[in-house]
Amino acid sequence: MENILEVENLSKTFRLHNVNKEIHAIENISFSVKGGEFVGITGKSGSGKSTILKCIYRTYLPQGGDIWYKSEKFGPINLREATEREIIYLRKFEIGYVSQFLNALPRITARELVKQAIVEMGYKEAYAEEETEKILTHFELDPELWDSYVATFSGGEKLRLNIARAMVKRPKLLLLDEPTASLDDESKEKVRELMEQLSHEGTTMLGIFHDTLFMQNLCDVEYRMQEGQLVNFRKRSI
Repeated sequence: MENILEVENLSKTFRLHNVNKEIHAIENISFSVKGGEFVGITGKSGSGKSTILKCIYRTYLPQGGDIWYKSEKFGPINLREATEREIIYLRKFEIGYVSQFLNALPRITARELVKQAIVEMGYKEAYAEEETEKILTHFELDPELWDSYVATFSGGEKLRLNIARAMVKRPKLLLLDEPTASLDDESKEKVRELMEQLSHEGTTMLGIFHDTLFMQNLCDVEYRMQEGQLVNFRKRSI
């Protein structure tokens, strides 16, 4: 299987102007991800895990290194140098991102949020409505909440909705930033089921986790971060 993602010597530094100090979040990070593979990154808080994902998604612009992604539309593209227009396209059609926090307009309902994600990919309203109801049901969100504003949801409900919105698009590459952080065991199992389904359908996933039990028998490859660097590599035994 060919690599879908190649990260080469990636570095990101944050400048704290108020104290005139630089923090090296990650330094010389290099790894590759094969198509259809599920790669997990573990490590303590502050070790640089989220920074890697945000550089790939281009929430952060790296100071050094390259991020080569094999796009269906653009072919091999360096995400570090991609234009804003290219990044917007990739986020809409190819690269999904799940964080611990739901960013949504205050006056949008759960149904509208998920449906919007499907419609913007070019699907018809009827299909979008059907898929929306299917995934909201899977995550056991109370149907009485579907037409409520997401701002009124609990933390756990928002996280489930965030995962639903990203997964319903079936992206080519899915980035997962602590996707099960505040979920109960039953909700975690629902997330696992969908991850396994997406994996079988060919979605490539790169996720960071504190919950190593959740990762067991799910990730094909595990990297461990320590003080901004990758220090260990482990491949799942078959």
